[in-house]
Amino acid sequence: MRRLSLPSQIFLSLLGVTLLVWVLRGLTILSFVPGIVLWILLLLTIGAGVVTSLQRMR
Repeated sequence: MRRLSLPSQIFLSLLGVTLLVWVLRGLTILSFVPGIVLWILLLLTIGAGVVTSLQRMR
């Protein structure tokens, strides 16, 4: 089995954390988390996805 590159691992980790925070915040378990935290996670995930895609093109 081929191991994922570091940018791919970072992207998948950020994606998992973002989805987890989003779902838990929607269920009001993490309702104390400000919305800006979710936006930052979302933007970091998109950025990591772009970096991963650009690296695969190389």
